[in-house]
Amino acid sequence: MDFTYRRSYCGPLQAVILDWAGTTVDYGAFAPAAVFLRIFDDRGVPINVEQARAPMGLMKKDHLRAIAESPDVARRWQEVHGKPCSAADIDAMFTEFSRLQIACLADYASSVPGALEAIAEFHRLGLKIGSTTGYTCDMMDVLVPEAARRGYSPDCWVCPSDVPAGRPFPYMCYLNAIRLQVYPMQAMVKVGDTLPDIEEGLNAGMWTVGVALSGNMMGLTHAGVTALTPSKLNQRRKQISSDMYEAGAHFVVDTIASVPSVLEEIQSYLRSGERP
Repeated sequence: MDFTYRRSYCGPLQAVILDWAGTTVDYGAFAPAAVFLRIFDDRGVPINVEQARAPMGLMKKDHLRAIAESPDVARRWQEVHGKPCSAADIDAMFTEFSRLQIACLADYASSVPGALEAIAEFHRLGLKIGSTTGYTCDMMDVLVPEAARRGYSPDCWVCPSDVPAGRPFPYMCYLNAIRLQVYPMQAMVKVGDTLPDIEEGLNAGMWTVGVALSGNMMGLTHAGVTALTPSKLNQRRKQISSDMYEAGAHFVVDTIASVPSVLEEIQSYLRSGERP
């Protein structure tokens, strides 16, 4: 006779793993978007904001490659350069991207409104705070101390270069769990503003919360969001939420400020023996 065993974790939440740009800092995720626009414009193949933002959440070299391989950009690159975008072209663009991104990251290190209060609540609840990103370690060497100077300092941060592959693979979440000494993965909650963030959390076996208004998918400043009419705001919120739920998010909130409100619901699921 065959038997199937299923272990259930019924304990408390132990950690949250947070994205950076668009989730905890840089409302609207403008730092990377601006540089992607410049990189392709400099090569005679200008892209629009939607094309620059579409692959957001990936490791930045993978992001460049995804833009270059999109049908419209690939066609125009061929027309301008007489050949497809090559691996050497991607390497050159990534080198330039890294230089430009490092030069401007300190200007985009301010916390999203409500983030510091949410993080204080996470600490009050006894949660450890980790983080993942699409930025490289050289970029984080600029962003991390600048964010700390402005009040935000997670217990742990992991870059794609620290692991075999970045999002949507789960390895950055696994390394966070190791460094934070948290187990099992269902005792952790992943929070992010892109679909690769959602996939990363799900692939790691974590509860996953999408952030709709402060991130890349909305793509507006805080002032820009507050200036929207109620009907337009609700329309955009509904579409982003739908995309995140379709990707598998367990919850979608407006900003990180609302994450503490969903943790008790996640905790109730755990007490019932449910898993992500």
